[in-house]
Amino acid sequence: MKKVYVIILGLLFSCGAIYAQTDEKIVVISTNVGNMKVKLFDDVPNHVNTFLKRALAGEYDGTLFSRVIKEFMIQGGAPDSRKAAPGARCGFGDKSAEIPPELNEKYFHKKGALAAPRYPDDINPQKKSDMSQFFIVQGKVYRPGELDTLEMAKNNPIKKKAMEIYYQPVKTQMMLLKKDNPREYNKRAKKINAQVDSVLRATPGHLIFTPEQREAYTTIGGCHHLDGIHTIYGEVIEGLDLIDNIANQPTDKYDRPKKDIRILKVYREK
Repeated sequence: MKKVYVIILGLLFSCGAIYAQTDEKIVVISTNVGNMKVKLFDDVPNHVNTFLKRALAGEYDGTLFSRVIKEFMIQGGAPDSRKAAPGARCGFGDKSAEIPPELNEKYFHKKGALAAPRYPDDINPQKKSDMSQFFIVQGKVYRPGELDTLEMAKNNPIKKKAMEIYYQPVKTQMMLLKKDNPREYNKRAKKINAQVDSVLRATPGHLIFTPEQREAYTTIGGCHHLDGIHTIYGEVIEGLDLIDNIANQPTDKYDRPKKDIRILKVYREK
């Protein structure tokens, strides 16, 4: 059986963001080291309903945060962790608990994001979520310059190919225009830049951080490289410090905390 790993791809929320909700669904994740309060998102209904159904049935109660990685995430809820012996490897996935993804671009992996782990693309091309467990993002705080560098690293190869299509064939002409007719040069350069930008935005794998992402990743932090890969269906609204407490625990070679961090109960707040 393969262990469920939160996928890390590519290169090495605003805080307190408010999303329009009706009849807010708030749950409490109670642990032996403190509680977290989580708001679930109405527009990710299948994941929210599945999570609530499992939570209210007690399926997360008594399980562990079995995989914890500092500046990344804390993952818990796996059924096999409930009675795991000290030091034993646990946190394996459950294929029978998989559901289709509900990826939503407006949600991203800021600190406190509640998301579904899944198997890698090579054995899970449909990106199905394993609802037998969940993970909560800790991540890291980025400097604005780091985000700029990440964008350039992703986007420059795409821009280079687009420039070969739209600029290289007229390069000589553009050089003459720049000298003899600056106004016409600027007009054509603007058009070429717009064509290159259009190609960039239409190319899978490009990276452009939104203002909301920049605000979150440079203040409370997160894991930008998970965006678009996992379904996010909630966010921690109270207890962000508890995420740090759990993520900073000493762990063994399997990323399991050496001292058990147990989920006592997951319940809906009245």
